[in-house]
Amino acid sequence: MTHPWDERPEGERLQKVLAAAGVASRRVCEQYIVEGRVSVDGRVVTELGTRIDPATAEVEVDGVPVQLDVGKRYLMLNKPKGVVSSMSDEQGRPDLSRYAEQVGERVYNVGRLDAETTGLLVLTNDGELANVLAHPSYGVEKTYLATVRGVVKQEALRRLRQGVELDDGPIAADRVRIVGEPAGGRTIVEITLHSGRNRIVRRMLAAVGHPVIDLVRRSFGPLHLGSLGAGRMRDLTKVEVGALLALARDAKAHDGTAHGAPSRPARGKASGTKKRDPR
Repeated sequence: MTHPWDERPEGERLQKVLAAAGVASRRVCEQYIVEGRVSVDGRVVTELGTRIDPATAEVEVDGVPVQLDVGKRYLMLNKPKGVVSSMSDEQGRPDLSRYAEQVGERVYNVGRLDAETTGLLVLTNDGELANVLAHPSYGVEKTYLATVRGVVKQEALRRLRQGVELDDGPIAADRVRIVGEPAGGRTIVEITLHSGRNRIVRRMLAAVGHPVIDLVRRSFGPLHLGSLGAGRMRDLTKVEVGALLALARDAKAHDGTAHGAPSRPARGKASGTKKRDPR
């Protein structure tokens, strides 16, 4: 059985498309193809003469999706405190438009962080990817560092893992641990969850008697904030973009309904909750 692109004279050579996408030089891309490391539409390709349509083909290298559209932008921002997660604010507060203007293209934020929460926020002009990653039902995992009041005991961590009851339903952390020794009547807690409910981290910690003083999102799915300074922004690497595309691909592959909701709901997610990012 032949594939639609097997004998197609039109299109662009696969190695040229890969090189244009920034995977590697054309010669190295040819080597990848010969070694069987490249697949097109789910089929491994080893012929150097293969031509594809970059607008429709789904290409992977070593199982990681490659973004062939060079017009797509993906950026990581370390959102500072006091900036609202929108491109304009009716109240005149600092917003994300100042960062979007630096990109030179129309980009949007993936999900939200409240004004007082800092940390990792993704900006992109890839609407399809943004919709998947931001949709709370897909349960993209996020990790936060929370400085809280009081000395957190193991009992509080146990309650967070097992689940606490909030006004909009129960919720449990995927992982939670104390980072370092408590000092000055404060404790730093690392908490990971994939719920999409509004201000969920703050509400969970308040529910176990430890109100949040400071909150930073350190990771979003496969992305990690690293040493990126507050208010700084950078393009994602090809590896990071591939990891995001893989995450979105896997989420859609597990989609169990016709409306885009996956078969695996976010842990502890109550029905009927608003579509917002946790913070």
